[in-house]
Amino acid sequence: MENKTEKNILIAFLLNLGFSIFEFIGGAFTNSVAIASDAIHDMGDAFSIGISYFLEKISKRKPDNNYTYGYIRYSVIGSFITTTILLVGSCFVIGSAIYKIINPVEIHYNGMIFLAIIGVLINFLATYFTKDGSSLNQKSVNLHMLEDVLGWIVVFVGAIVMKFTRFSLLDPILSIGVALFIFIEAFQNFKKILDVFLEKTPNSISLEKLKTYIEKIPGVEEAHHIHIWSMDGYNNYATMHIVSDKNVKEKVKEELKKQGICHVTIELENTKEKCCEEDCFMNTQHSIKHHHH
Repeated sequence: MENKTEKNILIAFLLNLGFSIFEFIGGAFTNSVAIASDAIHDMGDAFSIGISYFLEKISKRKPDNNYTYGYIRYSVIGSFITTTILLVGSCFVIGSAIYKIINPVEIHYNGMIFLAIIGVLINFLATYFTKDGSSLNQKSVNLHMLEDVLGWIVVFVGAIVMKFTRFSLLDPILSIGVALFIFIEAFQNFKKILDVFLEKTPNSISLEKLKTYIEKIPGVEEAHHIHIWSMDGYNNYATMHIVSDKNVKEKVKEELKKQGICHVTIELENTKEKCCEEDCFMNTQHSIKHHHH
């Protein structure tokens, strides 16, 4: 599975790069600004997918003295770059579409239809290859591919309609629609990436509930100083202090595994010990609750 992600990103990269070169020629041939600007966009896609591939490869390296948690986050950086290019690209597409509405151009519809069919096929292949990746990076690449498929379907339908109605404004209007859809999708992806970098508690985990589960384990007096974060949006890590006079470590780890945390570091304290990190968030919360009672 691990190498599959890389291989899929590589296939998407090669398909996109080859196609964007083909498109440049096609754009010049059909005199279609839509296709020429799409060629530039696809070249940008290929470039960002290339970076993604490279970073995904690095992210698979094992932990070492420099990166004690491993290189997983490199994959998230790939996702960040790809998503940023998507956001900027969407704005660029909307801008050029508005320009085309103001200054319409003459288009060779037949050439456009032909290019659109090939565009849909090639990008559909690339989307298919990147569809079931689990990393945020592959999700971003998949979003790029999906955007291209949608873009080309729109070009195809638009070209056919325009061929028969001569309503050339349809081209920019449709491309604005696609760009907005992609912008919203990319923005949501961007938020997930930010959450990972800001060490936010993963959405799938409730800190309060987790604390309750741990404190229900026989032998555990109390749990505090709990920190949960994700390395890449999928692998969750935790550290915590457990107050107990018994050896409860294994039980705690089992409970955390059930809650979707794969890597945990536990500091054990006995009931007589005073925690030196009293100002920790979970601790202050705890003492506030006790004062209220």
